[in-house]
Amino acid sequence: MQKEVTNKIATTIAEKFRQIFQGEPLLIRSPGRVNLIGEHTDYNEGFVLPAAIDKAAYLAISLRDDEEIHLVAHDLNETFSVNINEMKPVGDINWPNFILGAAAQFLKKGIQLKGFNAVLMSDVPIGAGMSSSAAIECATTFALNELLHTGLDRLEMVKMAQKAEHEYAGVMCGIMDQFASMMGKKNNVIKLDCRSLEYEYIPFRLEGIKILLLNTNVKHSLASSEYNTRRTECGKAIEWIRKHEPEVSSLRDVTIDMLNKHVLIEDQLIDMRCRFIVQEIKRLTEGCEDLKLGNIHALGKKMFLTHRGLSEMYGVSCKELDFLVNFVHSKNEVIGARMMGGGFGGCTINLVMEEGVEQLITEIKPAYETATNLPLTYYISSIENGTEII
Repeated sequence: MQKEVTNKIATTIAEKFRQIFQGEPLLIRSPGRVNLIGEHTDYNEGFVLPAAIDKAAYLAISLRDDEEIHLVAHDLNETFSVNINEMKPVGDINWPNFILGAAAQFLKKGIQLKGFNAVLMSDVPIGAGMSSSAAIECATTFALNELLHTGLDRLEMVKMAQKAEHEYAGVMCGIMDQFASMMGKKNNVIKLDCRSLEYEYIPFRLEGIKILLLNTNVKHSLASSEYNTRRTECGKAIEWIRKHEPEVSSLRDVTIDMLNKHVLIEDQLIDMRCRFIVQEIKRLTEGCEDLKLGNIHALGKKMFLTHRGLSEMYGVSCKELDFLVNFVHSKNEVIGARMMGGGFGGCTINLVMEEGVEQLITEIKPAYETATNLPLTYYISSIENGTEII
């Protein structure tokens, strides 16, 4: 099924490219991602457990003989052109920034960049927390590395794609999104150490199980301000702990005993925030052991615990996300569920027995829409390879 989708989109953008630019393009597929467990652990130097999915950005691209960059967003029916020497972040439309930001990283490395033509298509839903921007940044970086014969390894390209997001999209993201997009492996999740960038592929067999993403279609304005507040709260706790334990550099190094001694006495709210992170890092490590033993039901229980912690301890959920997780909690066909991403909107990720997916959607969609007066959209995903040439 996935091969058919890839081939269909590849054929469409290759034809569009030939029609506009009269040449043969290089075709690249770069996926969006999900994160199974390990939320808000990245900036605390913990672990995350992402995987590349079967929704992807597709890029048809070839070099030019001049310094012009000509871009076409097929889905949006929009075009954009710029000279390499005049590249800078674009204010009024967003999508060119993901491509230009990636191209700019080659110049910053002192690599001679040539002009290029590119046609972009994507079936990664925008604003659903599947990192559509990272998919485009990785596709562009991978494509230019190939065309310019720069010989960069994948980890270097991940870092370049992350810098593209920082510098051109203006989002100070962690490295997980670009890492998962570039490094994904079919039927595996990636246990990524956000401190050292060491990683391990862990088999994730989905026989008879589907990843169901339920989109709340809400984005509360609290998301960015509360995200910054949480980072500050975690940093404050580290300050208090370091007065007594100077070897501690992040919540990755912190134990419950340290929180009891040095944070709880200072501030109960900050203690609760940090307690969630310490628990979540431990939960992820144990969840990886569950997967190695083939015990997906044990991982599913941990996903529910993660959601409760994100909602009640870390305070980044919202009533719409809580509704969706609470609704599926008692359903036998649902192995695990939680909110995914920064919070205050976006999707829940659900592991659901394949035969129960349709019935679950039939029940939850009207219930959610009645309760919230919002539409519920959904995506059924599988785990695929990372960025690759088609």
